[in-house]
Amino acid sequence: MSAYRRPDESHIEKIDALLALFPLYSEDLGIDLSEPAGRFKWFLASILFGARISERIAVNTYRQFEMAGVDTPEAIIEAGWDRLVEILDSGGYVRYDFSTASKLLDIMNSLKGKYGSLEDLYHQASDTKDLERRLQEFKGIGPMTVQIFLRELRGQWNIEPARSKIAQSVARNLYINVRDFEAERLARIETALVKLGLGYCKKRKCGECPLNEFCIAK
Repeated sequence: MSAYRRPDESHIEKIDALLALFPLYSEDLGIDLSEPAGRFKWFLASILFGARISERIAVNTYRQFEMAGVDTPEAIIEAGWDRLVEILDSGGYVRYDFSTASKLLDIMNSLKGKYGSLEDLYHQASDTKDLERRLQEFKGIGPMTVQIFLRELRGQWNIEPARSKIAQSVARNLYINVRDFEAERLARIETALVKLGLGYCKKRKCGECPLNEFCIAK
């Protein structure tokens, strides 16, 4: 017998509440993923999110890049190492400022030299696994950054990255079967589950959780 409930009225209410409370990270940043420029901005943001640093600092730092107009491969290369360190520091990315400045320059030079653009990289990949492999060939980009980046591009690119473990764990507690969803709908639900997991489940803040009434682990 399946552990998941049928999609009754309460199930729909639960999904609606989840999506209303936890939008995409890219939406929080005002990034339009339907445009190539927006997808690159999300790539930059994902690199910042991928470090062992707080979400707040990553968000602040991305906004500093955007405010400075340093949010394209060309602009990052033109800015140079010293300017990148200044931007990273202004966002609070102090612990990783030197290494991240070097990483960004290396990634952008490699991206431009080998592929021309992020969109060209995607089009040259034969499938999702090949795309993940190509992304991880950039120095400093690992599985976590790739997962963050590709998760929200479902429905924008024709990809099927693996669901994150934290999303699947939270989904089980809420009786949500992530296999029932695909493309952009799945991107939104998985991201919402990740946010819920990081913000409440991992911190054991069950009493404050907005989805508490639906959870079996409370």
